[in-house]
Amino acid sequence: MKLKTIIILSVLFCQLFLISCTSTPWHRDQADAYLKKGIALIEARQYLGALKELLEADKNAPDDPVINYHLGIAYLGRGLKDKAMERFQTAVSLKNDYSEAYNYLGAIYMDMGQWERAIDAFDKALNNHLYVTPGRALYNSGLAYYNLQNYDMALSRFQQASRQDGMIVLQPQIEKFLGLIYIKKSNLAQAKEHLEKSVTLNPSLYDAHFFLAETYLKIKDPANAKNSFQQVIKLAPQSPFGQEAREYLRSLR
Repeated sequence: MKLKTIIILSVLFCQLFLISCTSTPWHRDQADAYLKKGIALIEARQYLGALKELLEADKNAPDDPVINYHLGIAYLGRGLKDKAMERFQTAVSLKNDYSEAYNYLGAIYMDMGQWERAIDAFDKALNNHLYVTPGRALYNSGLAYYNLQNYDMALSRFQQASRQDGMIVLQPQIEKFLGLIYIKKSNLAQAKEHLEKSVTLNPSLYDAHFFLAETYLKIKDPANAKNSFQQVIKLAPQSPFGQEAREYLRSLR
């Protein structure tokens, strides 16, 4: 019995010793240096190198939410989704208002087709009123609601995302999905308006051109439909959209 007590106390002492040895100012400086290198490598998309640096940072500061968050990004960059999820979950357990980590968790759940869990993660991201880039979580939430065929909520989220700063890159996609939602709602005038905005903002979006062409057909505008189908074939001739556009054009002759 005494031996067991001694062993338990020894283990506890070792754990406390290890914790104390990784919470010194020197270890914090080391962790910050490795973290800085890891972030730079992530930005350069050198995820393997980033992992090496961030794992060293993690050794020096094992309970740091920022290190865990960036480890999640690095693992995701390497295609290690399960490990990425573990790190993002650790990050939010250490910092329960870590919106960026919740957004990544939601994106992973979306990739798995777990739409409700994705929405829950995005909602947690948005609960933090100091979240610097809420537009991303709003956009992702809109995608999740769209896939659940909850078009009213999807519409609301995309509209909110559109009003956020820093959404210029995603704006063509937002306009495309707004157009698709209005098609589902049989509001073809609004669908046409948003799809036209989408292809104006990003002329290379061949799927938006395709949906716009179909909308033109529905509102009895075959000339513009033909032009849009031709644009689809020009941009993506071998895609399913390109092949279907050819079928439409044959029927319009």
